[in-house]
Amino acid sequence: MTATARKTLLLVYHSWTGATEQMIHAVARGASCEPDVAVRLLHAPEAGPDDLLGADGYVFATPENLAAIAGLMKDFFDRSYYGALDRINGRPYAAVICAGSDGSNAARQIARIATGWRLRDIAPPLIVCTHAQTPEDILAPKHVPAEELAKGEELGAAFATALAIGAF
Repeated sequence: MTATARKTLLLVYHSWTGATEQMIHAVARGASCEPDVAVRLLHAPEAGPDDLLGADGYVFATPENLAAIAGLMKDFFDRSYYGALDRINGRPYAAVICAGSDGSNAARQIARIATGWRLRDIAPPLIVCTHAQTPEDILAPKHVPAEELAKGEELGAAFATALAIGAF
């Protein structure tokens, strides 16, 4: 009987006011409960195509800024896109978006990039709405409610379990 290789789940994120960072740490907590999956958590400026190539699945987490993914996440995708193109086809991914009011446009942007990489989405985007609408509220540090963090933990646990059992 041969042992199966340990899988790697790569979590790439950027956070400006703390909400996205809280959510990606919740995803990491959930995923870390699976002993057959290594969880790699990288801030977007530290991540690149080699990190994508070395992972079996991905969670991309970003705030939505001006109806778009955050600039540092866009930079990660720009730096990594061609280095990973046609080399990560079929791998699973999920997206986490923190937004003041909507988040759907950032989710669409990530989905388009993932389509180009031929990734498989394994869950609808997890969008956390902070309801920040004034300049003061938008720029203020955020505190994500426990029920939203629990959704992140559930996403991480389900993703890691599915990776471990070879569902993807």
